Amino acid sequence: MRISAPVERAALPALFERTCALLEASHASILRCEVAGVGADAVAVDALARLALVARRRGCAVRLCGASEELLALVAFLGLADVLCEGP
Repeated sequence: MRISAPVERAALPALFERTCALLEASHASILRCEVAGVGADAVAVDALARLALVARRRGCAVRLCGASEELLALVAFLGLADVLCEGP
């Protein structure tokens, strides 16, 4: 799934609904999130962490694709590198 920048708090409910629908329809074990262009800020990491929680509840892992070094560094700083892994 593609996450468009900028990630705004007001758009999070729609993003979660879209994610839930996608996971239920696909029964995938990995959710690839294309995050190229997504800024390294608290709202983006909060959104990604919540998506990871939704995915985990459905037995699915999250892989970030196209993440900037800054976003990956913030994810690691917040202790979420094991949950929000960089992937192909």
